[in-house]
Amino acid sequence: MRAITIPEPGGPEALVWAEVPDPQPAEGEVLIDVAASAVNRADLLQRQGFYDPPPGASPYPGLECSGRISAVGPGVHGWAVGDEVCALLAGGGYAEKVAVPAGQVLPVPAGLDLVTAAALPEVTCTVWSNVFMIAHLRPGETLLVHGGASGVGTMAIQLAKAVGARVAVTAGSPEKLARCAELGADILIDYREQDFVQEIRKATDGQGADVILDIIGAKYLQRNVKALAVSGRLAVIGLQGGVKAELNLAALMAKRGAITGAGLRARPLNEKAAIVAAVREHVWPLIVNGQVRPVVDRTLPMAEVAEAHRVVDAGLHVGKVVLTV
Repeated sequence: MRAITIPEPGGPEALVWAEVPDPQPAEGEVLIDVAASAVNRADLLQRQGFYDPPPGASPYPGLECSGRISAVGPGVHGWAVGDEVCALLAGGGYAEKVAVPAGQVLPVPAGLDLVTAAALPEVTCTVWSNVFMIAHLRPGETLLVHGGASGVGTMAIQLAKAVGARVAVTAGSPEKLARCAELGADILIDYREQDFVQEIRKATDGQGADVILDIIGAKYLQRNVKALAVSGRLAVIGLQGGVKAELNLAALMAKRGAITGAGLRARPLNEKAAIVAAVREHVWPLIVNGQVRPVVDRTLPMAEVAEAHRVVDAGLHVGKVVLTV
């Protein structure tokens, strides 16, 4: 098969479409003929040499895909050759074929085309696991989403609204904030022009956000704690603003706040399977009935993967950038 390889870490030009050995499905795995994948910031970090795949994972980038099952390994039940699916991956989505544990596979939601479905696994699993399974966002609470126009952000807005929460977002332009509003965001904060701590307090009568979903990390830590409501929960899922920061524990304790940090890629298979099962149970019906939809900024052929990485790196997109095989 062919796959996007990274002979040497570097810029987008380091991505090379090359002939590589075909994967084989092991015990408990299925083989998917890939129709599409999608770009995540983790792919950019892997390309630069900063984010190696977990032991045993595919060396090729791509943390999600859609396609058709072409082979079923021993011990797999509930899936058959020919099934149209999408999947959460530890790597290998930028390829013509990928082997994936059956517990990380999802059916393509009814009414959604196969290519668009590639934009779903990473964002739905990230948002559902962090905002709902860990931070326990409840109806009537306020969620603050940093990077509201990102793939994760556009999904977080919709899922939070679907369960009856109020949603605040930060984004870097009026155009991106307008797109967030179209998806249901109630409170729009331009982080280039406004202080999100002041704005979220103003919009909540001084209470703050019950849950904050943060892709920035260190740079926002102290201000995120200030922006929390009493008994608020801060879920850190990205480190675009650095990995180390000073934390005022007294301020956190005064809020009776909680801070969690979680990724998906390196989690044990049983934890990933539990998240995928919860997403299938809770999120898939919302997609089928039209309450929630994947937001795809653009679709590019895999041969233009370098351009796709440039778009994501520059933040020129709203939602997901999808790559077709």
